[in-house]
Amino acid sequence: MISAMATVSQPSADAIIGAMSDLLSQPSCQVTDQDVRNLVARYLELHPDQTDRLAVFTDALASGERMTSRKTWPGHVTVGAFVVDDRGRLLQIAHKALGRWLNPGGHTEPGDATLADAARRELREETGLGAGQVTLLGDPVLPLAIDAHRIPANPAKGEPEHWHFDFRYAFRLTGTAAVELQLEEVDDHRWIPFEEAGLGPDTARLAALLDQDVVVQDVDQDLDRNLVQDTALDHGHTRL
Repeated sequence: MISAMATVSQPSADAIIGAMSDLLSQPSCQVTDQDVRNLVARYLELHPDQTDRLAVFTDALASGERMTSRKTWPGHVTVGAFVVDDRGRLLQIAHKALGRWLNPGGHTEPGDATLADAARRELREETGLGAGQVTLLGDPVLPLAIDAHRIPANPAKGEPEHWHFDFRYAFRLTGTAAVELQLEEVDDHRWIPFEEAGLGPDTARLAALLDQDVVVQDVDQDLDRNLVQDTALDHGHTRL
């Protein structure tokens, strides 16, 4: 993703007026500003080393309103999905507007009950991978990672340069589902080893979460085998 910088240029007066008009008429997702503050507080309790990295976000959040609206400046909440297959490869998409390889994700919408739900929806819309093809890993509400990065101005959409405060959730690909791209915004995809994806400090957290998932799968398989064996023994005793 685009790296965070210490400053961001201020939008013009016309952009601010237009954004305020849009903001009043645009519905936000069901996640409130207080919900966002609570998630950030929990995240920083677990990862105090990220406090400086997210200072621009916490400063904006302290006085900001409607942080999930894409018309909130100088930045707003977005979501992302880290999808890893059984070979340890991360899914990335080629984003047309930004000209970069990114993880699937985007803005929230009014129907999103949680930020995790928003990440699921964006993943499904951009890649065709839905609930039957992926499983959310880790905490069902708290993201694996939160990032702050700049987005360049987009005059065609009337958007000044601004910040994305990205809540990133991890998913395991189940089976061999094919990726079906949303060609309006994405024109290619790839699977690469997640260690080579340039995730920075998120790499270690993703690796740890994947290791935990493997342990859970092994335990579940052992329980299933024991259940089958116990059932077979019970049947054997019944026949006697």
